[in-house]
Amino acid sequence: MSKQYLTTHTVDGAHPTDIFSLAVTSKQILSASGSASLKVHSTTDADFPLSQSIDGAHKLGCHHVTASRDGARLASIGFGGEMKVWNMDHQDQWVEEGQIVDGNEAGESWAIALSQDGQYLASTTYDGRINVWDTIANREKIREYETKGSFGLCIDLSFDGRFTASGHENGGVYIFNNDTGRMLHSLQGLVKPVRAVAFSPGGKLLAAAGDSKVIALYDVSSGEQVANLTGHSSWILSVDWSDTGEFLLSGAFDGKAKIWSIDQRKCVATHTETDKTLWSVKWLPKTGRSEGFATAGANRSISFYREATGG
Repeated sequence: MSKQYLTTHTVDGAHPTDIFSLAVTSKQILSASGSASLKVHSTTDADFPLSQSIDGAHKLGCHHVTASRDGARLASIGFGGEMKVWNMDHQDQWVEEGQIVDGNEAGESWAIALSQDGQYLASTTYDGRINVWDTIANREKIREYETKGSFGLCIDLSFDGRFTASGHENGGVYIFNNDTGRMLHSLQGLVKPVRAVAFSPGGKLLAAAGDSKVIALYDVSSGEQVANLTGHSSWILSVDWSDTGEFLLSGAFDGKAKIWSIDQRKCVATHTETDKTLWSVKWLPKTGRSEGFATAGANRSISFYREATGG
C-alpha cells in the first residue's frame, strides 16, 4: 500500500533565514528561524494566512519551538540561551508568560519539549544533562537527569508526561521515568548522532533517528529495539507521529520527506519539494478523512501537503 500526498500550499519566504523548527496546535502552525521573530500561521484556512508575527521574540534567532497539544502554551529557546514560555491572551494572540531562569548561557540548553497539557517543559544541555521544569509552579526545576555527558540534540515527553526521552551526539538514546526520577532505559542500536526522538501517541513506542539514516523503533516498557525503518539516504533531522500512531513522518538533510506505515514497517510515500535541508516536519490537525503535514528548512519556506483521497 502506498499513499499519495499533494502539495496544497507553500508560504514562500516565510522567514528571511533557515526555518529550524515547527510547532503545531489544533488551529495553528508556528515557525522559528535564525531571525528574531516567531511566525504564526492559521491552519483552518486553505491559504494558511499569517495570524501573528511575534517580533523580537529571540534577538539572535530561535532554534526550537514547541507547543502543548491543547494549544494553550508555547515554549521557545533562542541562540542567546533564553528559554521563554508563552500563552494565549483573550484576543488569541501569543504573549510572553515568563522565562525559565537557570543561569542559562548561550548554547547551554538546546532542545526542548512540552507535555500535552503544557505543564512540564523538558530540555537537553550541551553536557548531557536533562532538565524538567513545572511551567505552572513558578517555572521551577523538578527533575535533573544525568547521562554520559554527550550533547543532547533532541528530546520528547510522552503524551501522559510520565516519560522523557533524549537523543545524543554520541548515539545514546535514554528514557527516563518522570514519576520516579530515574533512568528507565539506555537504548542500544544507534552509534551516530541522534537528532530526533518521538514517543508514539499511545506511549508504547519511541522513534529515534539521526546520522545513521535509519529510524529505530523501541518498545518503551522493555527497551527492546523492535524495528529499523530504512530508506533515507541522508541524515534524518525530524520525526513526527500521526495522531493515530499509524504513520510516522520523517524529514532529512537532502530535502526528502517520507511517510512510514508502522504496521507494515515500510515507507509508503516520499516527497521532495526541495533538495535543501528539511530541519522540521510536522503532521497537521486532521480535517475530515484526510491527513496533512508541513515541512520547513533551508529553503526558508513552509510547504503544506494533504492526502489525496479518492471519490
